[in-house]
Amino acid sequence: MSPIGTTDDAVAAAPAAGPPTSATADNRRRALLRGLPWLVWHRHRAFLRTGLLVTLAACALFAYQRIGVMEFLDRKGATPDAEGQLLNDFHNHFGSAFALDAEFLQFLPFFVGIFLGAPLIASEQEHGTLKLVTTQSVSRGRWIAATLGLPLAVAALCTGLLSAAFTWLWTPARNLALGGDWLTGGAFDITGPIPVATTLFLTACGIAIGMLVKRTVPAMAATTVFAVVASVIWSAKVRDRLGTLRSVSYPYDGGGPDLPPGSVRIDEWVSTADGKLYGYGTCVNSDAEACRAKLGIVNRVTQYFDYEQMAGMQWLGAGTLLALTAVVLAFVVWRAHRRPL
Repeated sequence: MSPIGTTDDAVAAAPAAGPPTSATADNRRRALLRGLPWLVWHRHRAFLRTGLLVTLAACALFAYQRIGVMEFLDRKGATPDAEGQLLNDFHNHFGSAFALDAEFLQFLPFFVGIFLGAPLIASEQEHGTLKLVTTQSVSRGRWIAATLGLPLAVAALCTGLLSAAFTWLWTPARNLALGGDWLTGGAFDITGPIPVATTLFLTACGIAIGMLVKRTVPAMAATTVFAVVASVIWSAKVRDRLGTLRSVSYPYDGGGPDLPPGSVRIDEWVSTADGKLYGYGTCVNSDAEACRAKLGIVNRVTQYFDYEQMAGMQWLGAGTLLALTAVVLAFVVWRAHRRPL
């Protein structure tokens, strides 16, 4: 007879060898995410897993596309010629790929806000599971921290990786890709910190809307409308005000301004010698010369943003969006503590 604690007992207590089962994998995930974080992951695992897989696939695609872009730039250069031939060649080779990449990254914050943010709390309220959770030993503070923290962290991670990968792809070809216009061509909103800030803002707003509406489908619809309105306001009223316009004057009958490479023209004016501005369409009728002489118009003025301003404008815009995100999340936390859910 074997004494207690010998090999026979150890063998009996050890699990049978073999491939890991789904239960084993589930236990491992629970070891990494315990308690409420694991519950949040389990509730939204399909969307979160899909987001991580799409992120890895898209980053791999951007890396593959960069190989072809760099080969093209090594052969033909990265500075557009006056005739526009290089820009046309680049568009023929990579125009559709960059357009699809930009469309995917532009719609990504909307998708996350609508399909992750809006149902995050609304689905719990609609199905009554929230009441069950909050009547247990778990405090509302712990519940709201786990509910908000994990999904927002995954959203920030995925969009951060995608933005970094696409920025790595776009930067060498910035004067050719997306029409060479980094502001209105789309690059401003899908590179640097802007995608992360936009995703967090729309997701937080979706969470707040879902908490107020308390029904999943109406919350998703309301979040869609809000996201579209916010996008229009951002493009029309906010983005161009994130930086200070630079101006260059040149003779009225001159050959045009010599702008720094990568500059984006914003507006055109005509001006007097002392700098008084008039609209670009001033004095263009049959008596144009007499009109200009009367007003003293002798110059044209071009207002533009330099490429060097892009990073500062992006960080200012991202900081603004993140500040608004903090306000919205503070409201969500306050309402979760103060009002019935």
